[in-house]
This record gives sequence, C-alpha cells and structure tokens, in this order.
Amino acid sequence: MKLRIINGPNLNLLGTRQPEIYGGQTFKDYQELLEKEFPTVEFSYIQSNVEGELINAIQKAATEVDGIILNAAAYAHTSVGIGDAVAGIATPVIEVHISNTFARESFRHQSYISKYAKGIIVGFGLQSYKLAIASFISSD
Repeated sequence: MKLRIINGPNLNLLGTRQPEIYGGQTFKDYQELLEKEFPTVEFSYIQSNVEGELINAIQKAATEVDGIILNAAAYAHTSVGIGDAVAGIATPVIEVHISNTFARESFRHQSYISKYAKGIIVGFGLQSYKLAIASFISSD
C-alpha cells in the first residue's frame, strides 16, 4: 500500500511551535516511527506553506498512491481550492488535525475538506496520523 502524507502551513515547525497544542516531536521523527510500525506501507511525504503547492500535491498524489492523509492545517478552514482538489480526485483522502479543532476558535470549526474526505480524525495529537493509516489498512 502506498500512502502520501500531505501537511500544510506551519507544520514544518512541529516540535517547536506551540508544544502545548502540537507536542514536542518533529514530524520527521514521527514519520520514522510510522515507517517502523507499518513496514508494509510505502510512505511519501510533502509539506508546504503554499496553498497552490498543496493543490498540486493532491492532484499528483491521486495518480501515484492508494490513499492520502491530509492535514491542510489552517487551509482546511479557508481554502475552497483545496476542498475542490479533494473533491476532484477518486483517491480516498483522510483529513487529520493534530489538535481538536472544535475546542479552538470558532473559525476552525468548519472545514472545506471534510465534505469530500473519506473520514476525519481530529484531536489525537500526532496519533491522528496513525489512526488514519490504520483506517486505510483495515479497509484494504
């Protein structure tokens, strides 16, 4: 199984950015743990702070992988374009958020992606990615 993890803005700062919300681990370190825990999954990873690059990554992934784990971060709440990109592909997408977006500011309660996602996982810290991977594996 091939899965692509696509992370949006500011997630390159994991480990240092608001550790009380996002934890103290970098995504690179976490990805290494995922690769060890799920040796039968081929992972690829993209992070960008640029909306158009994320849209391109979603469209490209649709022809290369079996599933996408998407944490569009703040763009989930602002980007119709990213929502449209997810709607426009057949590859299943699981939307993840590290924090519980519903326990935060009200503008974070809406996502332009959720309607088109296979599922949504929020509020479990980095564990949210592991739960998404488990969902793809169990539905394989």
